[in-house]
Amino acid sequence: MPEFRTIDTGEVSLRCAIEGSGPLAIMVHGFPESWYSWRHQIGPVAGAGFTACAIDVRGYGGSDKPEPVDAYAMERLIGDLVGLADALSPGEPVVLIGHDWGAPIVWNSAFTRPDRFRAVAGLSVPFAGAPQRPFTEVFREAFTSRGRFFYQEYFQQPGVAEAEAEADPRAFVRRMMYSISGDVPEGDYWSKPAGATFLEGLPDVADPEGLPAWLNDADLSFYEGEFRASGFRGPLNRYRNHEADYEFLKAWAGRQLEQPCLFIGGSRDPATTLFGGVADPVAMMRMFAPRVEGHVLEGCGHWTQQERPQEVNALLIDWLKRL
Repeated sequence: MPEFRTIDTGEVSLRCAIEGSGPLAIMVHGFPESWYSWRHQIGPVAGAGFTACAIDVRGYGGSDKPEPVDAYAMERLIGDLVGLADALSPGEPVVLIGHDWGAPIVWNSAFTRPDRFRAVAGLSVPFAGAPQRPFTEVFREAFTSRGRFFYQEYFQQPGVAEAEAEADPRAFVRRMMYSISGDVPEGDYWSKPAGATFLEGLPDVADPEGLPAWLNDADLSFYEGEFRASGFRGPLNRYRNHEADYEFLKAWAGRQLEQPCLFIGGSRDPATTLFGGVADPVAMMRMFAPRVEGHVLEGCGHWTQQERPQEVNALLIDWLKRL
């Protein structure tokens, strides 16, 4: 089992699950997850000669949970990782590994702070350079203006998605995870009108006997306990910062992410193709991160390192050892 430490990163304190010794590798989870999302990676990465450090992102679990929306801007989250690197590995460049929202966080941390982060791996979400406009403009043009539901639009108004998720955190996490996993039957579950709720129309499984093999009763109970304690405001506030993120990141327009990069996606993960907008995410990434090594796991859904831990670990550790 890893050792749990609470680390002061300057603005907030983060709960960290730490194991091993050697160069620091920080693991950053997505929504709606936890340090626990890396439970299959912490030991193997430590065994490969690294200090594996899986965090609770601010707003989650045992980390601080500031209330304001702007406390979850990308600039602030990058600052958390810089502060954590300075606390655990002062003066030494660090490796970053992220999944889902954690992927943009680590991509942009390495992109904007190459002095602190020497290499970066992202799972599920590829890196597409500095944004050309706020993502809110993109999804409102493609979805909202056409009367179509898009989950990130639904997340924009504080309190709305929180109420739905907090009514039954276990069911929310279960249905979200199952609906974009590699186990869900083929189907267009997200085609619904603007004004629908998040869970409306999403498939479900019997709990616990119908859960997929990679998400058992104990796993789901852990997530449930975390979100019953923390709520969903902090996690959802991340989605409410697209305009602030654009204003921050536009200073890096036209630049490339120059460090060694690893991308691992899933062929059944909508985020891997940026919701159908990119046919070949690895080729797209090479325009913005020329040193990327990329892999798309056939049949894998969105929860990359949880659905396919052995494959992810083999690719990740091979890459880490070659840095």
